[in-house]
Amino acid sequence: MKKVYGSAAEALDGVLFDGMLIAAGGFGLCGIPELLIAAIRDAGTKDLTVASNNAGVDDFGLGMLLQTKQVKKMMSSYVGENAEFMRQYLSGELELEFNPQGTLAERMRAGGSGIPGFYTKTGVGTQIAEGKELKNFDGQDYILERGIFADLSIVKAWKADETGNLVFRKTARNFNPPAAMCGKVCVVEVEEIVPTGSLDPDKIHLPGVYVHRLIQGEHEKRIEQRTVRKKETA
Repeated sequence: MKKVYGSAAEALDGVLFDGMLIAAGGFGLCGIPELLIAAIRDAGTKDLTVASNNAGVDDFGLGMLLQTKQVKKMMSSYVGENAEFMRQYLSGELELEFNPQGTLAERMRAGGSGIPGFYTKTGVGTQIAEGKELKNFDGQDYILERGIFADLSIVKAWKADETGNLVFRKTARNFNPPAAMCGKVCVVEVEEIVPTGSLDPDKIHLPGVYVHRLIQGEHEKRIEQRTVRKKETA
């Protein structure tokens, strides 16, 4: 099975459709599938529901899809860095399903493991619990959360072999493994593709069985919040 494609547009060919649910890896601007996001923008696919920790910033990452009004709904944990996200939500242009961060990660992991739902204490007694089944275990209340089964997963890894075995680098690992697991089709962008068999099996973070398509590319790796020390004068 061929997994390596020449570009993001090629890797997404025949996969995108209006109204689809996309699970996207990344945390802020760290480990985001920036090339695949740009290709989705260029394809013009609309009415998207996107499950991702956040929506990047106004002009980069998933924020680009908000600018072009291609996203109908976000399933997210944090929205504080994106003014356009907040503007669209407060004006009623964008649906938002808030998820506690751990719950969102587990919903993706559960979907990737074939688990349709699970109970958690997180969110009990808050707005998160509204409309959800409540059950008591050993004197403690839990709410039912549903697993996420996405039409498409887009993720960013550091290195892959030709069969799709993935290695992530430091904190860029974040939401990428669970996001990769829960998609019917998983498309991955990496910085380097190495020959099959050259990766240490003990250092593979996600096995290639989850990966359907793969591209290699150059990445901007923009910094979300840059803080520098003022220059000291003598």
